[in-house]
Amino acid sequence: MDTAFFDLAPYHVLLAGCGIVIVAAYWLPRLFSGREPAASGLLILGGMAVFGVMPGVPDAFSPIERPVFWEMAAEMAVIIALFGTGIRIDAIRPLAKWGNTTRMLAVAMPLCILAVTLGGWLIGMTLAGAVLLAAVLAPTDPVLAADVQVGPPLEGGEHPVRFALTAEAGLNDGLAFPFVYLGIFMVAASGSWGMEWFGLYLVYKIAIGVLIGVAAGFVLGRVLFRFPRDNVLADTSSGLIALAGVLLTYGLCEIAEGYGFIAAFVMGLTLRQIESEHEYHARLHGFSQALEHAITAVLLVLLGGALPGLLPYLEWSHAALALALIFLIRPASGMLALLGSSMTIRERAVVSFYGVRGVGSIYYLAYAGGKLDLADEGPLWATVGFTILVSTIVHGFTAGANVDWVTRKSGEAAEG
Repeated sequence: MDTAFFDLAPYHVLLAGCGIVIVAAYWLPRLFSGREPAASGLLILGGMAVFGVMPGVPDAFSPIERPVFWEMAAEMAVIIALFGTGIRIDAIRPLAKWGNTTRMLAVAMPLCILAVTLGGWLIGMTLAGAVLLAAVLAPTDPVLAADVQVGPPLEGGEHPVRFALTAEAGLNDGLAFPFVYLGIFMVAASGSWGMEWFGLYLVYKIAIGVLIGVAAGFVLGRVLFRFPRDNVLADTSSGLIALAGVLLTYGLCEIAEGYGFIAAFVMGLTLRQIESEHEYHARLHGFSQALEHAITAVLLVLLGGALPGLLPYLEWSHAALALALIFLIRPASGMLALLGSSMTIRERAVVSFYGVRGVGSIYYLAYAGGKLDLADEGPLWATVGFTILVSTIVHGFTAGANVDWVTRKSGEAAEG
């Protein structure tokens, strides 16, 4: 038996490295700011610093070689985050409050997809690869956008800017899926798939996601708050039962060939409306938030560790496209979508600019990579990884202060 001391087991090095990076990412910002730290960008940079210098580590984390791991880890983070986003929203009425969100989903997101597709094609990607890249980068991230979202249940803070960004993040992860499938069909290029894509992947799957989400939220609400009347689960349990409920909802929706991401958000939204003043909603939010932050933190550290192996695929044109999405395409698309809305110009600017890219994009590209042999897989991952890195830094370090500023200005204008 080998009894040598101080052998460096890679797994233990991984655990220690993740721990160091996560502690540092949440602690360092407090040296310079009194705000809650925006740690997502620091988690990625920390992962690059700690693991990127170790021989073989970037390849070990490579999403190109191990798409299934990245797909499953990102999927779990997004499911929990979407459910948590749904239960953040205290009130869904009046329906007019959804107008800005509808504009962002129906106008801004397709414009972003079209612009990134055109950009990808112009820089030499195949049309199918460009469509896939655009779809993967379409959703804003419910995991990393806490600074721009509405407050936890029962705490209010549902300013139109925060509501629009919260509801958009909750819905567009699922609504981006048809465009991911469009890219997959174009890559596969097998047979006539136009009607199948429209009928099954665009109409049916979205409808099933909504229906199962509403039904599951309604049933779970009764289980938690109504039956048995003298000993309801909400008075005694932690958030574990609701977590089980969202996993059940997601699983059943996927079995029924619906979009589970839509079901997870709609289920949380529906559940939140049942016994809406009950303190259990706040407890449930705290539980789901802690869980999503834990999973996401580890995932971002590993993404940082993988980036040194991906960045060699990144050409200047890919980086330019990523920067254009963050600083030009998304803001311009959002401003066009919000023309004529009741928001002030600065409120529209904030909603348009703060479309954080993150874990949802990781999931979609890993999903596609697990289904197909992608000709542009290296450049796709490099572009997505670079986009997430820039987005988490630029948006992460500015979102909280700017959203607070614009909502405060709106309040002052209303009082004046």
